[in-house]
Amino acid sequence: MVGGPAREQAHQQLVALLDRGVYPPGSRLPGERALADELKVSRSTLRLALLQLAEDGRLVPSAQRGWFVPQLVLGEPPSQLVSFTELAAQRGLRATSRVLSRQTRPATFDEAADLQIAAAAPLVEIVRLRGMDGVPITVESAVLPLRRVEWLAEEDLTDRSLYGALEQHDIRVHRSTYTVQAMNAGEWESELLDLPAGAAVLVARDVTFTVDRIPIIITVNRYRGDAYRFTADLFRSAV
Repeated sequence: MVGGPAREQAHQQLVALLDRGVYPPGSRLPGERALADELKVSRSTLRLALLQLAEDGRLVPSAQRGWFVPQLVLGEPPSQLVSFTELAAQRGLRATSRVLSRQTRPATFDEAADLQIAAAAPLVEIVRLRGMDGVPITVESAVLPLRRVEWLAEEDLTDRSLYGALEQHDIRVHRSTYTVQAMNAGEWESELLDLPAGAAVLVARDVTFTVDRIPIIITVNRYRGDAYRFTADLFRSAV
């Protein structure tokens, strides 16, 4: 093995630091000299361990700026409706949700049309900051018809899946219509998502339907532009 036991030891130490979140996604590692001193290995041995981690996708080198931990990029499986919590679990990560606000308010005309309810009918609106392993990913706003989910006005959704909470009350989601557009983050989103003012965000809006084809949720997510990738299956129609 190139580098021998010293390289393997340095590699294992770096993996442990990354797994513990000492260097979180998007952060830069200390300079090679300082890092070699910290791990008590030579710079040449350290470089071999860093190159191995780059091959594994755990680090990204920059010729001018050093070594970086790649940003966590969230991508939904093509043509599959999965919750944020399920996406995190598929990656071996822990989903977090902090409730920022909850209110009951009248539906707008557009919301009423999408949810097939009367204009100004009462809605429950819940705004949450959602993350994975401590990294803020999206500010999520979800609105649901109050008459269908009266219990939700008091339900604690901290670190919980909304889909999961619905299923516990015998409401199963089946499909959604989904649109995505790029925008610039406002001051509020920038602060919550730890972004520079005006940074890019991807705004995803979906209307989710139950297995009975009843629209139940309108969700708007403002994802960090560097942490979300949308994938879709496209088919060319027969000519």
